[in-house]
Amino acid sequence: MKKISIRKMTCYSILLLIALFSYSLCEPYWLIIKRVDIDDKDIPGSFDGTKIAFISDIHHGPFFSRNRVRSLVGKVNELDPDIVILGGDYVHRDPKYIAPCFDELKNLKADTGKFGVLGNHDHWEGAALTRECMKKSEITLIDNQAGWIRKGSEKIKIGGVGEFWEDAQDIYPTIHDVKEEDFVILVSHNPDFAEKISGHYIDLVLSGHTHGGQVTLFGLWAPLVPSAYGQKYRTGMVYTKFTNVLITNGVGTITPPVRFFARPEIVLITLKHKQK
Repeated sequence: MKKISIRKMTCYSILLLIALFSYSLCEPYWLIIKRVDIDDKDIPGSFDGTKIAFISDIHHGPFFSRNRVRSLVGKVNELDPDIVILGGDYVHRDPKYIAPCFDELKNLKADTGKFGVLGNHDHWEGAALTRECMKKSEITLIDNQAGWIRKGSEKIKIGGVGEFWEDAQDIYPTIHDVKEEDFVILVSHNPDFAEKISGHYIDLVLSGHTHGGQVTLFGLWAPLVPSAYGQKYRTGMVYTKFTNVLITNGVGTITPPVRFFARPEIVLITLKHKQK
């Protein structure tokens, strides 16, 4: 067997690195629909089949154009969700991106309602303007707020908390009038807030923030996750003592604008009534 020369090995290695780097530049555009069924006895029968589109971390800015925001809105609308939930971090790097982003997000369609929280980047770039644009876009801000959604005599509750790094978090509006048999969704941009939850009042926490690690070792591990709990809240469904946390990889990126085995996603949640 002929030995491969050092020169050939070097060439192969360089070609492999170029291929991997090229892929990491393409993956941010490879948006997928992640479908998740939530089966729970607390989900009322009239909400069986209710579809929730959850998107987070758009990061409209120098690496995520307005056209891509418009395309994202179109893809969400094609899913025909009953509810749209936005997990924060709408823009990246500059307040000038806030208004254009919401000029596109206002076109999201959901008969039952559109709800959202702020992320850390929204606080850094302009929380007041973000709140103003959300209101104009008819997206209900649920930072430290909550409300019941009703179908006839049955109901579920959707609430949110303020951004974990940059705001206060008040869960009281979400849990003060619920019973354990109610179905309750809490939106927290940062999944680390789940560690603050005690009691069995929150059935599902929806979070973003981590980007799935953004750059991972083939989806198994990420060297950098913006969480105090390491890989625990990197991506996907995490079952804790008191609640379940669904963390999305998000849609956009921060600098550098690459992804590696952490594909951007729209999460489509379908609620399923589980017989008691």
